[in-house]
Amino acid sequence: MCGRFIQDSPFPVLLQEFDLRSAEVEILPRYNIAPTQDVFAVINEDGNRLTRCRWGLIPPWAKDPAIGNRMINARAETVAEKPSFRRSFRNHRCLVVATGFYEWRKDEARKIPVYVHLKDTRPFGLAGLYSDWRSPEGQVIRTCTIITTETNRLLEPIHDRMPVIISREDRGLWLDPEVHDPRTLQPLLKPYPSEEMETWDVSTRVNSPANDGSELIKPVTGSE
Repeated sequence: MCGRFIQDSPFPVLLQEFDLRSAEVEILPRYNIAPTQDVFAVINEDGNRLTRCRWGLIPPWAKDPAIGNRMINARAETVAEKPSFRRSFRNHRCLVVATGFYEWRKDEARKIPVYVHLKDTRPFGLAGLYSDWRSPEGQVIRTCTIITTETNRLLEPIHDRMPVIISREDRGLWLDPEVHDPRTLQPLLKPYPSEEMETWDVSTRVNSPANDGSELIKPVTGSE
């Protein structure tokens, strides 16, 4: 699964990396993004632009918005058929902007947090879906989920799932609002190449979403 990630790239870097429309937005570095918090995602609406979403997808038909708390991830293997996700999979795909994410490795009686990122440290887009939910009072809430797939060789000792990272060459296809066929989209939902990624152990302070700051992604050795 994917339950925590970071985004510390400044807007000019994201502007170039994702070919965004040049509209300034305030993006502060965050090192411990957790479910139900706001995240930034790239969508294609007359060109790529950033949109703010709450992490945890609320389907348009939902009566209770609390369902979003259980919809932080969607499995690549079933995302095209699941009632909660299939509409967004065909029509509302996005790239959740990240610079790295955390997984937890079991080590005897405890779990050790591990920071995962690209070796070249550039930001990347996690395969996501978004949805606009309207409350009975008329309030519109934009929410999203992150798609996961089977793990690659690097992360196999840590977890059996990983978030889907859409490669640079596939971003245009993934975001294309004219593409709706799951048979075209499904092949994009694959593990990212191990040789392009790097991991190291980090402090258990990341276990609490209340903690934030660049010190959370610094390598540690032993118990800390």
